[in-house]
Amino acid sequence: MIEGVKIKKLVKYCDDRGFFMELVRDDENLLEHFGQASMSMSYPGVIKAFHYHEHQEDVWFFPSGNAQVVLYDLRTDSKTKDQTDVYYMGEENPIVLVIPKGVAHGYRVLGEKPVTIIYFTTKSYNSSSPDEKRIPWNDPSIGFNWTTENR
Repeated sequence: MIEGVKIKKLVKYCDDRGFFMELVRDDENLLEHFGQASMSMSYPGVIKAFHYHEHQEDVWFFPSGNAQVVLYDLRTDSKTKDQTDVYYMGEENPIVLVIPKGVAHGYRVLGEKPVTIIYFTTKSYNSSSPDEKRIPWNDPSIGFNWTTENR
């Protein structure tokens, strides 16, 4: 191997919704400084929502498939508190979305094929003290309608 090259074998965690796989973590000493990069796949019709973070930002990218991404601003000091935004991301709209701390986020898989998300965080996941607060996908205080409307 060339000096300085490192190889990391990846572990895939599968369940009935799809799979999850961590790519890069800052506590592995693969990079000088970084939070974490991860990848997840979800099957058609799956809704993964909502959660938010108090200490980290997320950067989302969907390289395959298409997703409806929903953000809800929980920050008390924000000019957009209680605002909901919807983004359509994936093969049909390849964008990167930066999600600030305190903004709840989730997505629904659109179409007939799975969606893959690659996401980066400014902190690594800590299983003993996770920075991940959950809100049900159908929480009435958010009041988001996840169904597709025929027009």
